[in-house]
Amino acid sequence: MAKLGKRTQAARSAFEGKSNVTVEEAVSLVKGSAKAKFDETVEIAVNLGVDPRHADQMVRGVVALPNGTGKTVRVAVFARGPKAEEAEKAGADIVGAEDLMETIQSGKIEFDRCIATPDMMPIVGRLGKVLGPRNLMPNPKVGTVTMDVKAAVEAAKGGEVQFKAEKAGVVHAGVGKASFDEGKLVENVKAFVAAVQKAKPSGAKGTYMKKIALSSTMGPGVSIDVAVAVGE
Repeated sequence: MAKLGKRTQAARSAFEGKSNVTVEEAVSLVKGSAKAKFDETVEIAVNLGVDPRHADQMVRGVVALPNGTGKTVRVAVFARGPKAEEAEKAGADIVGAEDLMETIQSGKIEFDRCIATPDMMPIVGRLGKVLGPRNLMPNPKVGTVTMDVKAAVEAAKGGEVQFKAEKAGVVHAGVGKASFDEGKLVENVKAFVAAVQKAKPSGAKGTYMKKIALSSTMGPGVSIDVAVAVGE
């Protein structure tokens, strides 16, 4: 068994006996244990009582974190003419049509968010097998298929986070950086939890939100009291 480093041992010691804590305490623990040489991401994972294989149990949504993510988001936009110009002026990193499709088909995916105008969807649709598994497929439900390209690009750049339940019914996302003020991280965590709660699908039966855990990129995780987090 590999020997744990001093930093990992100290972090685990700090977390020992701590579970089902408040959001504030979880943020304090995670922030305090983030000792890596880079600015670690604070990550949240929410275990849901859903089976995403059923359409009426799919959980998907978007939330604008009040204090952003601290991450530089690279945005690609499928658009032509005036809408392409609008995307470029709004700060999109890559703008194109068939040329962008060919770049993606070649395996070159240099973006974190993909936006498309509705008329581009016949082209984008050919990329489903590439973009779908990466959760990059534009979707009108989360505002990434839209004629308001400017607003979509600015939202993506400003800290908007998309979420989607994976096969096991887990939703996860980065909700800030360890360097953030504790209060700002708490606000972001609560905003994310509220968005997932709001996205509860009609087919969800029994306990919807089963577990919430918070961690940093290199640190251990701590569970948050679900009832307290959702304000029950």
